[in-house]
Amino acid sequence: MRRTDIRNIAVIAHVDHGKTTMVDQMLRQSGLFRSEELDKLQGGQHGLIVDSNDLERERGITILAKNIAIRLGDVKVNLMDTPGHADFGGEVERILQMADGVFLLVDAAEGPLPQTRFVLRKAFQHGLKPVVVINKIDRPDSRIAEVHNLVFDLFLELGADDVTLDFPLIYSSGKHGIATTDMSVPGKNLKPLFDAILNHIPAPEADPNAPLQMQIVSLEYSDYVGRIAVGKINRGTIRKGQKVALLKQKDGRRVDDTIVQVLEYDRLGKKETDELYAGDICAVVGLDEADIGDTIADFDQPEALPPIAIDEPTLDMVFRINDSPFTGQDGKPLTSRELRDRLDKELQRNVALRVRPSEGGDQYIVSGRGMLHLSILLETMRRENSELCVGKPKVIIKEVNGQKMEPVEYLVIDVPPTHIGPVMALVLERQGQCMKMESGDELTHLEFIIPARGLIGMRNRLMTATSGLAIVHHNFHEYQPVKPALAGRQNGVMVATETGKATGFALETLQERGVLFVSPMEPIYEGQLVAEHCRENDLPVNAAREKKLTNIRSATSEIKTVLKLPRKFELEAALEYIEDDELVEITPKSVRLRKAFLKESDRKKAGRSKG
Repeated sequence: MRRTDIRNIAVIAHVDHGKTTMVDQMLRQSGLFRSEELDKLQGGQHGLIVDSNDLERERGITILAKNIAIRLGDVKVNLMDTPGHADFGGEVERILQMADGVFLLVDAAEGPLPQTRFVLRKAFQHGLKPVVVINKIDRPDSRIAEVHNLVFDLFLELGADDVTLDFPLIYSSGKHGIATTDMSVPGKNLKPLFDAILNHIPAPEADPNAPLQMQIVSLEYSDYVGRIAVGKINRGTIRKGQKVALLKQKDGRRVDDTIVQVLEYDRLGKKETDELYAGDICAVVGLDEADIGDTIADFDQPEALPPIAIDEPTLDMVFRINDSPFTGQDGKPLTSRELRDRLDKELQRNVALRVRPSEGGDQYIVSGRGMLHLSILLETMRRENSELCVGKPKVIIKEVNGQKMEPVEYLVIDVPPTHIGPVMALVLERQGQCMKMESGDELTHLEFIIPARGLIGMRNRLMTATSGLAIVHHNFHEYQPVKPALAGRQNGVMVATETGKATGFALETLQERGVLFVSPMEPIYEGQLVAEHCRENDLPVNAAREKKLTNIRSATSEIKTVLKLPRKFELEAALEYIEDDELVEITPKSVRLRKAFLKESDRKKAGRSKG
């Protein structure tokens, strides 16, 4: 049985290929909203309607998948916008469980990139019907025919059958809200996309009379009703007040409970309804013990769905309480218990995350899919007015058949031909292997396989070496035998020996030996990193030293101190910069670099014990 009155479709693509812009235009052209209503939701000229949280709007990326429901005539369309960055692959994998087809967006100039391959492979694993949309056809450097061939080659490479290889193709510009199925006929609106949903996306298989079966793929929270379980009804009917069996994925337990509310997606929000049927995407209130992966089943004939398989994390990072002298000045320092509770709360909806206690009682090892995955969590906690410290990110080494294996990433760099030399030198010194090199009109396309630990700290050096002109993307490739150790940071740091305020007098002498991290009159504490040293060794310095005052006028007294602007670290750059014996202190107002042991005597003891 199929429900012809509904379509469930996910929009997938590589990061920055225009998914969310396209969904915004589809909302505008759906005829369900007044333009003033959408302008208000857009939140400014550069905002996107669907990117609803502050972090998404600031960074211009989608972090959380969104569900939207629009109507095309008598057909209800559940449209799912997914993240494009590899670090949020866990979101994509779960959302694809609810879809019956996908729009695969590919940039008309860049073509398929690493994340395109990742999301398309996942779509094929779920047996979803793809519609290929070559987006940004208005770009002056677009190469539409070539990109079409590249997409076809990618389908072949991923083992697509003959039916899938005959994919529908649409050419579009999400920015201008136009689409066409024939490049010789200019597009006027997005009608070809809406037609493709009705004609090419299969209706969901659904038997409303069978025993209830629905898998929870995401969780939402409300201060009023608590936990809200979201998923697609595989079969049967779900009603308000219905008694159900909740089958736990982790331990196979059965928990009997009652549905308090049934919510269906309507436009950009949800509305309450009495019942929903197989094929619908719905949100359920009242299941206090619901977790991602659990099955909501019929009370009398419970049957669990297969567990949700999520790719393993590749990066470890230590989260610990903030014990610096400035703790509590900017925000609320988390206690060990509060930190554990916050991480537990995150685990309930962030399925790609793992947390385990560390040997020290005040710290936890948090594992994620990549640097961005973990830094978004840290930035979110920071905006909740929390303070904490984190250690250097480390890749997770697995043991397979007695052999140690490490994660390897597929790295793609587009760079002007004049900067190829520095890029090749940087990647190859980190044990990267060049797999492909293609010359273009303006950019040279380079593809590498590189150990994941080689990427930590490399983006900043790449941007410096290419004057910010490199376009860098990477994606998990596979596990390979561990390669020899990589060289660490080339330069040492200057470590403050006194707590106080940095003085221009002290910083003037320090800037001759390296690059400053702090400004005059900025509060600093013992053990804080105040500058980068020009040599390999760490150097203890007194950055709060004041000029001695005398009653004798000096010949040089009128010479003004000229200080260079200090290097200020964003959160991700700070995480990439630090070494194993250093931490990043994160507060609502500041990101500071510090030693794990603040006192020099403690650092020497730790060094001797390791030796």
